[in-house]
Amino acid sequence: MLKYELYINPKWLRKLNKDIWNDDLVPADLKIGENRYSVKISYRGNVIRDKKKKSYRIVFEKPTIVDGAHEIILNAEFIDVTMSRNKLSFDLFDRIGVIAPHSKHVLLYVNGYCKGIYLEIESFDQYLLEKRKLPEGPIIYATNNRANFSLLTKKKELKTRLSQGYTIKFGNTEDLEELEQFIAMINTLSHEEFEKEVPKVLDINQYLKWVAGVVCTQNYDGFIHNYALYKNGKTQLYEISPWDHDGTWGRNIRGRLMEYDYVPFTGYNTLTARLLHLTSFKRKYKDILSNILEQHFNSKVQEPIINELFETIKPYMSLDPYITSTPDKIDEEKEVIFDFIQKRNDYIRNELTTFIK
Repeated sequence: MLKYELYINPKWLRKLNKDIWNDDLVPADLKIGENRYSVKISYRGNVIRDKKKKSYRIVFEKPTIVDGAHEIILNAEFIDVTMSRNKLSFDLFDRIGVIAPHSKHVLLYVNGYCKGIYLEIESFDQYLLEKRKLPEGPIIYATNNRANFSLLTKKKELKTRLSQGYTIKFGNTEDLEELEQFIAMINTLSHEEFEKEVPKVLDINQYLKWVAGVVCTQNYDGFIHNYALYKNGKTQLYEISPWDHDGTWGRNIRGRLMEYDYVPFTGYNTLTARLLHLTSFKRKYKDILSNILEQHFNSKVQEPIINELFETIKPYMSLDPYITSTPDKIDEEKEVIFDFIQKRNDYIRNELTTFIK
């Protein structure tokens, strides 16, 4: 496991800790192997930010690009005893053809003190597009649960602005205006008009693959939060990508067990509901989801992947001062994931038998 060493002037460290909810970046140095970089850092996250083991946003300053990235995330994965659910999810999305951040585990030290095992995650930005040789286009983050493709909030209140819940990562205000037009279209067109017009705006196959990935991993808030919209500069179609998938594979974001059938196999945001109301898109979704169950989301495929990943983490667990988990606990949790995969797979297969009459 690669060693990352952060060096932060105590003055700036005090500033970080004075207000942990402040997103202002402070200067630091990051050493990776023999290479040392000038960076700026801040804490990040919502549920995790007030925990002892904090997550970091790191922006490279000198040089500005390192291994094709201008910005990376170091996720504490504190609530997940396996520290792996995010990575397992991103890797699954990657295999099924959905753009997803790449990730890897690292061992983090801050001012000489070991802070434990972290998951380094790519930032979904224009540099990721360039690294993957994808056409440049606007990127918009879904930053809260109002990003549900609806005219209404989760509490059934009329939105004051259709772009509520979204933040521009790369682009400008015109891109938010175009997104508002898309959301209006989703909510106002007749079924016949919607079926004709939506393929001109949305990459249908890619979106349905994303839906299938969220459904398989059972990310409860993944349909209305924690995703990124990217408008492909070549096709001019919206594509969608996952973000923050730690509350998955049988547990929620608090680390509690979640029943295998808690999230419906059809998802629950407005865009997904409109697509899956129409027979042509239902057939596409059934074919996509069936293929994923057969080729990717099943015990035969996932168990060796999970076994290998967990074995790479075990030797470093004793170095993490913030976790009480042990290699034995990891093995117990592995069985929770294996059980979830089998039951979730069976549940979805059974639901698909009556999906299209």
